[in-house]
Amino acid sequence: MSRKFDVRNERDLTMLVDFYELTMGNSYLEEGVGDQIVYFDMYFRRVPDGGGYCIMAGVEQLIEYMKDLRFTDEDLAYLRDTGAFTEKFLDYLSRFRFECDVWAVPEGYPVFPNEPLVTVRGPAIQAQFLETMVLLTINHQTLIATKANRICRVAGDRPVMEFGSRRAQGYDGAIYGARAAVIGGCSATANTLAGMMFDIPVSGTMAHSWIQLFDSELDAFRSWANAYPDQCLLLIDTYNVLKSGLPNAITVFRELREKGHKPLGIRIDSGDISYLTRKVRKGLDEAGFPDATIVISNSLDEHIIKEVLAEGAEINSFGVGERLITAKSEPVFGGVYKLVAIEKNGTIIPRIKISENEEKITNPGFKKIYRLYERESDKAIADLICNYDETIDDRQPITIFDPVFTWKKKTLVNYKAEPLRQKIFDHGRLCYDCPSVRDIRKFAAEQVDRQWPEVLRFENPHNYYVDLSKKVWNTKHNLLNRYAEIFSKK
Repeated sequence: MSRKFDVRNERDLTMLVDFYELTMGNSYLEEGVGDQIVYFDMYFRRVPDGGGYCIMAGVEQLIEYMKDLRFTDEDLAYLRDTGAFTEKFLDYLSRFRFECDVWAVPEGYPVFPNEPLVTVRGPAIQAQFLETMVLLTINHQTLIATKANRICRVAGDRPVMEFGSRRAQGYDGAIYGARAAVIGGCSATANTLAGMMFDIPVSGTMAHSWIQLFDSELDAFRSWANAYPDQCLLLIDTYNVLKSGLPNAITVFRELREKGHKPLGIRIDSGDISYLTRKVRKGLDEAGFPDATIVISNSLDEHIIKEVLAEGAEINSFGVGERLITAKSEPVFGGVYKLVAIEKNGTIIPRIKISENEEKITNPGFKKIYRLYERESDKAIADLICNYDETIDDRQPITIFDPVFTWKKKTLVNYKAEPLRQKIFDHGRLCYDCPSVRDIRKFAAEQVDRQWPEVLRFENPHNYYVDLSKKVWNTKHNLLNRYAEIFSKK
């Protein structure tokens, strides 16, 4: 018999882990290193769609998952039946209490490759166990928030509504994708459950089936106007936009106006957007409805929206579905979760993963991030990854350098430094208040505005500087040299 899960309750997802996180935990305990304090960083290596930045999202759901982690009797019975675990380990899980420290970049910040978005410090069993949920939660929502932000920026001051639930990859993808889309800039969602869960605006009118149900399109429009006289927005492409839909909509709009109501507008879900919207705008204006809005919802993304607006399309708002909720153009966000340090007798010992692929070499040690801003413009200059015990005095000049091309240096004078991450758990105790989705959306817009246009452009964006402090850089290269000497002797 299948177990029933509540997707809205992250506390029911304890077992949503890769099996190897449990087998490693079992082995850690058997080897006597289960309580070894370790540090893991979650970060990504490349911005999707060739963009210049991503929008951080998903922290609230990660918190909900972590704060009440428990293994039920049912969980333990299942694990026992696999035959892969000792009774000692199962007893450990039965008494499991979350004890980790966790730091994260708050939701809404623009973030960049190779900087630790989340750091987990804690017993090896626990920190390892979090890998899957940290990755799937941050990867998914950051991906959708980033895609939404691209779409909303190209739409300008025209609202974008998220319409993708029916094409989402599962109901959790629809729910949390809607949340992330609003963080990225969408004004509303068609997902009613997401609206209820996260207190975000919901939007929706009719489908083509409403029109088809009636004997005529005009009858359908009149019936809708009767139900929603002050929010009358009519879908006009069921049969023919210009020969049927628009004339019938104008007839109903005139009838509404005679009764003292102001019609809202029309929606088009198919056809040549640029041509049709220009014709519809002209027809509405000539009929005396210059304030009637035109909503478009036809397989849109940032590239199509940019093109049709450049062609002179007359559009007031957009409904964007499948290409947003699935991030169709690049539906995978490549976040990784890597061990970067261990702790012995209070001493933090950096660890490094080496690869022939330079981008896969990790930045070792327990770190923190500062974002450096130009004081005069308040625009972001660079992010600086520092050792945990470093502080930046922004009253003093600072020289930053490219971590690969180290001769590329810049000395900053008139700048300010702001810590980018916040602590969200202290020894398993929640110490962070999650803002509302509406507040995160506003914060994200403000933080994107603090980026230079060169970073925000779609084509060949400027590579935002994510630099290492000299101390972190030295630690990394000392480890690389140490392992180079070891391997050279073999």
